[in-house]
Amino acid sequence: MTGFNEFAIARAIHVLAVLIWIGGVAFVTMVMIPACRAMAEGQAQLELFERLEHRFAAIARWSVLLAGASGLWLTWRLDAWGRFADPAAWWWMHGMVAVWTIFAVMLFILEPFVLQKLFAKLARRDPVGTMARIQRVHVVLLTVSLVVVAGAVAGSHGGWRFG
Repeated sequence: MTGFNEFAIARAIHVLAVLIWIGGVAFVTMVMIPACRAMAEGQAQLELFERLEHRFAAIARWSVLLAGASGLWLTWRLDAWGRFADPAAWWWMHGMVAVWTIFAVMLFILEPFVLQKLFAKLARRDPVGTMARIQRVHVVLLTVSLVVVAGAVAGSHGGWRFG
């Protein structure tokens, strides 16, 4: 037995957190929102979406926190700060930080303090249009996230460097 491997544990935590977080975004984007939108009545679409999405929000928050903390620890422990000085070669490092920051701001600031009120206001006027907006935002976030995840996996194994 070789003992405690802090890198393996940190990477496992990081990968599991990203898997749960981005996997949840994929489920919401590709399954839940289309299922909600298939309902006939616009207000019912939003109510179902909010009820289901609310259950995932806490999971997403914890996953984002764990991904950020483990990513920061790995960067510190590996002394990988220099990677940020070369965005062409290490674009996916910048991408991970950018995607993490967008989701952290969304989950911890915008959603609880801005978006809930905004979507409630928009939903009163146009519930179907509001669901369409929510879907577009999720598609963009998922697409960017998947590109960054693919880049990070390939980049951490020596591929996908542009520099």
